[in-house]
Amino acid sequence: MEKRYNLLTAIAMVVGIVIGAGVFYKAQDVLKLTGGNVLTGVLAWIVGGIIMIICGTTFAILATKFSKINGIVDYADATVGKKYGDFMAWFVATIYYPAMTGVMAWLCARYTGVLFGWMLDSANVMTIGVLFLVGSYAINALAPRLAGHIQVSTTVIKLIPLGLLAVVGLIYGLCNTDVTYIWNPIKNEIVKTGTGSMQILIENIKFNLSFDFRSFLRALVATAFAYEGWIIATSIAGEIKDSTKNLPKALFIGTALIMCIYLFYYIGVLGGARLDVLMHGGVQYAFFQIFGEFFGNILNVFVVISCIGTLNGIMMATTRGFYTLAMRDACPKANMFKRIDTETKMSGNSGIIGVCLSAIWFVYFVGANVAPNWFGFFKFDSSELPIVTIYAMYLPMMVMMIVKGRKELGVVKGIVMPALTILCSLFMIYAAIDKFKLELVPYLVVFLLVMGIGLFFILRPGQKCEDIIEEGN
Repeated sequence: MEKRYNLLTAIAMVVGIVIGAGVFYKAQDVLKLTGGNVLTGVLAWIVGGIIMIICGTTFAILATKFSKINGIVDYADATVGKKYGDFMAWFVATIYYPAMTGVMAWLCARYTGVLFGWMLDSANVMTIGVLFLVGSYAINALAPRLAGHIQVSTTVIKLIPLGLLAVVGLIYGLCNTDVTYIWNPIKNEIVKTGTGSMQILIENIKFNLSFDFRSFLRALVATAFAYEGWIIATSIAGEIKDSTKNLPKALFIGTALIMCIYLFYYIGVLGGARLDVLMHGGVQYAFFQIFGEFFGNILNVFVVISCIGTLNGIMMATTRGFYTLAMRDACPKANMFKRIDTETKMSGNSGIIGVCLSAIWFVYFVGANVAPNWFGFFKFDSSELPIVTIYAMYLPMMVMMIVKGRKELGVVKGIVMPALTILCSLFMIYAAIDKFKLELVPYLVVFLLVMGIGLFFILRPGQKCEDIIEEGN
């Protein structure tokens, strides 16, 4: 494919994919899972950020040597071997990318629905979600350069509500206010009151400063969704100019920036409204509390744009999933998915199957996590479990990185960083097991079924073994 993206676009991919609906959506979850425990919630965001930076730095080391078609697949291929690279390519193309895309399409619709007062499981939200999904696909499939420009512009735009709430929320929380939103448990709704005259941030921090480890683990898994996405930026490795230099820079700069933004934003949220309101009504009430309903809704428009930017970035990866598989001859009809359109320089067939898989995952996420029990007991959180799975799939890569690279890369790059990534990955797996327990069973059924189909094509007799590390095709 064409080398069309520069360092700025690569950084925008990292920051733009990670910073999106997750920080708005999961901030409320972190508050709920910790019971409003400020210390536990802040530590969950800090530890989640450290894990992201460690893993991002380790993959940045690999990116300096192996960045050809699809970064994460290239790294799996270079460290463990071609068959594991095929296995990773199948996972990201059929589960990871489309599952994340489906969730993001719904989140775009969710925050659009907030502007119009729609219920989360209403037909309006579902319809808008489908439109977001199809629209994002159309832009990426028909105008990939435009998709890159959208990624940069939405990244800048999405920093506006985060920055404003981080700074103004902290200041506001230290000042008195005459009007505040509170949660009325009798009416089961959020109401205004004119009796509040308090320092919101101080009250929230004083609410509970004790530390609870079990709540911390569950909140940490929730932050994983908000922090995830940096690895998706490596999907355009083959289209980044001077990728062995620019991609590592983008990974390190992007992940460090994200952690700082998230931490200050979360603290700003605590200063924006009472804990009971934030836990029951969502962080958008911090916008309303600080800026008033009119300007609060304007900031919610920026939140929707933020979500669209994240959806666009993940769709960029999704439309390239089967192209990566085809270049490895690890999928059916590989020649069909290898075809590159002369005008867009994209694989149109890869984009079509990518958006179809995303639509399937969209329906599942809505039915299992939003709508009232479409799938009975066979339900799991498709926004978090695929993320934990990819952490598990990092393990053999990091082990082989130590085995193969310790002499060439040195002690820090070849041993210390991959070892830290192993510890981070094991910690995330443990936290997920503690949180989901039996909910893991239906997910494992889906994972084994989909990956079993993939193994049929990966291991089938007569498969070509092209070396994807060489540029060509």
